[in-house]
Amino acid sequence: MNKWRALGLLALICAGAASAAEFDPKAATEAYMATLSPEARARSDAHFEGGYWLIFWNAPYAVGVAFVLLFTRASAAMRGIAEHIMPWRWLQTLTYAVLFILATAALTFPLTMYEGFSREHEFGLSNQTFDEWLNEYFIGLAVNVVLTGLFLTGIYAIVRRAPRTWWIWGAAAAAAFAVLAIMIAPIYISPLFNEYKPMREGDLKQQILSMARASGVPVDNVYEVDASRQSTRISANVQGIFGTARISLNDNLLNRATPAEVKAVMGHEIGHYALGHVVEIVVYASLIAGVAFAFIQWGFGVLHRVLGGVWGVRDIADPAGLPIAYALFALYNLVTAPIQNSIVRSNETEADIYGLNAAREPDGFATIALKLSDYRKIDPSPFEEFIFYDHPSGRSRISMAMHWKAENLKDLPATESPPSPVLARAETTATESAPAMPPSP
Repeated sequence: MNKWRALGLLALICAGAASAAEFDPKAATEAYMATLSPEARARSDAHFEGGYWLIFWNAPYAVGVAFVLLFTRASAAMRGIAEHIMPWRWLQTLTYAVLFILATAALTFPLTMYEGFSREHEFGLSNQTFDEWLNEYFIGLAVNVVLTGLFLTGIYAIVRRAPRTWWIWGAAAAAAFAVLAIMIAPIYISPLFNEYKPMREGDLKQQILSMARASGVPVDNVYEVDASRQSTRISANVQGIFGTARISLNDNLLNRATPAEVKAVMGHEIGHYALGHVVEIVVYASLIAGVAFAFIQWGFGVLHRVLGGVWGVRDIADPAGLPIAYALFALYNLVTAPIQNSIVRSNETEADIYGLNAAREPDGFATIALKLSDYRKIDPSPFEEFIFYDHPSGRSRISMAMHWKAENLKDLPATESPPSPVLARAETTATESAPAMPPSP
């Protein structure tokens, strides 16, 4: 279907329905889908489908990095250095962890640069020069050294104290660490990468704050993030927990989206907080971590019995064995990715429904789903969506919005124009070949 004919059809569907019985959500969904040009869809599909291969390559790449550190005995050498220069066991572990993080960062840098810089430029999603990207890469590496180093030091302390049941206590430690990270991220980590300033005053800001107050989010401001200096991606979130909550949206969203689209996005993000998804994800993450640690406990035993002497690894409490855990965890994540994606996708779907009810902007919700197709394949097969998607697909979201609209059409405010600026052009095109119809109630 020609794009402008699709827009015209969509305008007529939206304007001509006098009741829910006359509004066809399937037709509206198809009309919205047809507004995406074949070129834009092909570019989006190529970007997202390329990501499938990267998922499959990341795991064997990590295993290869681990084997380099093990078979060259570089890992055992790093442990020896840590034991030589540090007097206490926990400092030895921390020193080894720092060396391990730096070594893996160096070995994975080519893939990291391709994924985070080269490929983003290839698809027009990055606004950074290489120097700018590299500067942020080193900032992220420094944060990783501190946080992951401390986490690994704690995990190995648990392993030494409970070598058979450490995986249970390790899961609890992972949950506690996740909560700490969520608490400090809005205040100490996110500002390292972007400037946060109060959103410009106006009706839109007050509408977002009104949604937040009605949903029990304890905030009195909305923050704008200068993400356009890095990327063209649209984004927003409600960060924090236990008194550190902060609502923020990036300047790409403000500059590229209509007020209806912004409200739809913010209703979704507020929904995550109101529905307790932060706590829910921490619980799920701790359970996933517990199973992962149990798998590592088993896999480590199998591999160590065969190759432990070759690698110079003493036992599971020896930090020099961390590359074994690194490889096993990469394989575990690859195999369980569809389950993890389904958990997150379920929460995202719940937030979508919440956002529709909070913002009451179904057409804004649909058009922002189209804009998100810049980097997400909009119409995957059911198999693709189950395996690879941690958010509902664009088609799923547009369909949900149109079905919501069908059930709430009589309660939506009357409008003299189509719900999105792009439809204003369509209305002109459509009325050239169709009789005028009254606006929907």
